[in-house]
Amino acid sequence: MPFLRLTAPITINGMHLRNRMVMPAMHHSYTDNGFCTEQFREYYWRRAEGGLGLVITGSCRFDGYGSKINSMSLASDETIPGWKVFTDGIRKRGCRVAVQLYHAGRYIPKKDVPCGGDALSPSATYSPYTRETAREMTREQIQEVLNNYAAGAIRAKKAGFDAVEISGSSGYLLCQFLSPLTNLRTDEYGGCFENRCRFPLEVIRTVRAAVGPDYALFYRLSADDLVPNSNTLRDIMQYAPLAEAAGLDCFNVTGGWHESRTPQLTGEVPCGGLSFLARGIKSVVQIPVILCNRMNDPYADELALALGDADLIGLGRPSIADPDFANKVTENRPEEIRRCIACNQGCLANAFFDKPVQCLVNGLCGREHEFPSVKTTDPKNVLVVGGGPAGCEAAIRAAQRGHCVTLWEKTKQLGGQLNLVSVLPDRYEFRTLLAYYKTMLCKCSVHVAFGMIGTLENIRGYDKVILAVGGASNITQLPTKPDSVPVMTSTQVLSGNEIPGRRVVIIGGSFVGCEVARYLSREASLTADKLFYMTVYHLLPQEDISTMLATSKRTVTILEQGPKIGFGYETGTSWPVLQDLDRLGVTRFKHAFVTKIDAGGVTACVTDRAQESRQMYFPCDTVVVASGVHSDHTLQEQLHTCGVDVVAVGNAAHLGRSIDAIQSAAEIGAAL
Repeated sequence: MPFLRLTAPITINGMHLRNRMVMPAMHHSYTDNGFCTEQFREYYWRRAEGGLGLVITGSCRFDGYGSKINSMSLASDETIPGWKVFTDGIRKRGCRVAVQLYHAGRYIPKKDVPCGGDALSPSATYSPYTRETAREMTREQIQEVLNNYAAGAIRAKKAGFDAVEISGSSGYLLCQFLSPLTNLRTDEYGGCFENRCRFPLEVIRTVRAAVGPDYALFYRLSADDLVPNSNTLRDIMQYAPLAEAAGLDCFNVTGGWHESRTPQLTGEVPCGGLSFLARGIKSVVQIPVILCNRMNDPYADELALALGDADLIGLGRPSIADPDFANKVTENRPEEIRRCIACNQGCLANAFFDKPVQCLVNGLCGREHEFPSVKTTDPKNVLVVGGGPAGCEAAIRAAQRGHCVTLWEKTKQLGGQLNLVSVLPDRYEFRTLLAYYKTMLCKCSVHVAFGMIGTLENIRGYDKVILAVGGASNITQLPTKPDSVPVMTSTQVLSGNEIPGRRVVIIGGSFVGCEVARYLSREASLTADKLFYMTVYHLLPQEDISTMLATSKRTVTILEQGPKIGFGYETGTSWPVLQDLDRLGVTRFKHAFVTKIDAGGVTACVTDRAQESRQMYFPCDTVVVASGVHSDHTLQEQLHTCGVDVVAVGNAAHLGRSIDAIQSAAEIGAAL
């Protein structure tokens, strides 16, 4: 299917874009104290080569208060030459480039304020994000920030950026002025809606005056704060026309603040789930609108344009996952797109710790300068043992380098753990990674053989052997009785080989145990198709339907021997799951050591916060064990002893996260 709307050109205030695919600004931690680096250049140049119409870089600091020192910077003229080289390189590749001027306001911790002062905000309000109280801005500081916006915009223009974007989203400074939750001022900048709009509109007018009338000016807009007692879509639909009249050329629409308890980026958000926000803004303005958040499917992207939800599509994390997303759309090769799976393990989670952005599905993200796409001059005969994600990744990368690759898989299907993860609630996107692997193994002419177990005897005649056999399952010794309730593993449950009853105890409270608990609870609750059916045909009062949606026909309990429930999740990714468990009534006990499993249930010794222990009995009809795996180096050591050039990746090498397994596999394959 040709993507006629996504690939159609558009001109925004004289800036011609070759298509409607835009990479929005995201903080990557690829700069050096705000200066451009080779890593930053090559990362974005690679995405420009990948066919995007516009790249928006950022977040970009323009003063001493608004952003951390590791953000890109236009706070001084010294940064301009490096950014000029960068912008010239983007345009050379047929793409246009903008920069987002960013001020976090109360969202920057005091320790990270570059000038060493307090964070600034319209009022001295407490930030749940930083757990600090910012300083209320004086009129003089307001004027200083306006002046710095102008200076930053002028530098952006001198540095060769084709457009400037003002950051007014995610709960940052301009949102803080707009919101009655954070703007408690009693002067002309606070109080009524008109006054709360004053500073953001002054920013727009100031930047417009600085760059002139014939220069594209964008605005990153939070169309709904998704925070109680703050602005809703209806409020922002009143603000947007005022902002447009102040001098804007395009709205880049997102939603939510960092402290919002509504998922905005994770798998809980369906593809295009926030498109109603862009549609609402588009209905009240005349300038183009960009639709962002979870737009990782080109078919959904094309549909959004066809339905008039927006004029352009923001491909933030999709561009991290696959730098060639736009080219593959333009060349009608959507099946080859390596789609973002909304795991947020390397992007959002890393941002919380100021670590450089990585990507679970793109193991070479941010390392384009280390692994240029060149063919080998010494092709080898390579065997990859194991068809899980690490094995598939290594095989594809090695084949793309020009090697002759064979992949052995002991079962009848590829994917390994991906087949189990993809059946979990809100983890369905993982199946797209498996689909990508299947497509690319075929395209790269990798010979795949099923039913093949690698042994010392049958691995012969290969120049290089890559072991990606995964980890060996841990054997958990349980205190069961001869007549105990059925005991099964999480693998048996997720593969569909076992169906638990109505009262389930899960032993193990890692991310695996939590995900299985949510799977079992949601399975016994109101599903999306049943909700649609019951709502559309008014089968029950809405109050009854809401009650059914918030309950489960299963009673699920998690028992974890250690001190934490949900360990193993990346920072910022567990709360939607734990929130779901609360909604569905899943009870959880940590410091719970199982002492007996009999015909009626599970007995455990539970230690409370006061370090007092007591025996507790949990009646159930099913026990599910959510245990982990361990590395087994036996085959690797045997092959190495026999002189075979062998390397292990993923859990076959050492236990770790999926992102680490795929990254190591990508490195080995790309460097071979």
